[in-house]
Amino acid sequence: MKNLIVYYSLEGNTEYVAERIKEGIGADVLRLFPKKAYHDKGFAKFFWGGKSAVMAEKPELEAYEVDLSGYDRVIFGFPVWASNFTPPLRTFIEDNKAGLKGREYAAFACQSGAGAEKALAKLAKALDVESFEHTAILIDPKAKHSESTDAQIDEFIERLR
Repeated sequence: MKNLIVYYSLEGNTEYVAERIKEGIGADVLRLFPKKAYHDKGFAKFFWGGKSAVMAEKPELEAYEVDLSGYDRVIFGFPVWASNFTPPLRTFIEDNKAGLKGREYAAFACQSGAGAEKALAKLAKALDVESFEHTAILIDPKAKHSESTDAQIDEFIERLR
């Protein structure tokens, strides 16, 4: 099965997991970058990121190339913002609606607090699917690195095989 990991990472947590999955299953990776970067520190980080997620904004993305027809499964990764998936994923989904049809989906969410279950449900709705083949919810996997978090990632990788 050919896999593509599509993700957005602000602080490196989601990137850490995406790279572990890439190594574990031999997936290709597409990291999304908004043309206008989000704040990554202090109050502005939470205010503008949360507002953007709650308002379902679709930021313009840096150019990328992907042919989704070559993939059986797309694995989405994102940090949770205000119980939502991050806006760059929303843009990607809108821009690739036709190419995403007929694929299997998995997803992982990185959070510091709570809200990942709601964010995953909203992502499934945006993809027009009832649920994901596999999901994982991780608490700051890079920032608060631990053996138990790595074990959760390994379990997710095993389910994807």
